[in-house]
Amino acid sequence: MSTRETPAQIGDLPPLGRPAKSALLAVGVTTVADAAALGRRALLALHGVGPKAIRILAEECERRGVDLRD
Repeated sequence: MSTRETPAQIGDLPPLGRPAKSALLAVGVTTVADAAALGRRALLALHGVGPKAIRILAEECERRGVDLRD
């Protein structure tokens, strides 16, 4: 899937850049809980997910009271 084909909204994920959304979709992450379970290190290892996407996801996890694993 090219990043241009990536939907604007994926599950309950916060707004992220297209490369990050595409990378998350490729591994089946469609919710904040999915991202939290995967953890920061695994997320950062995905091509397209950088520090800004991690920060946005971490803030959303904190807002929801979900623990983003390291």
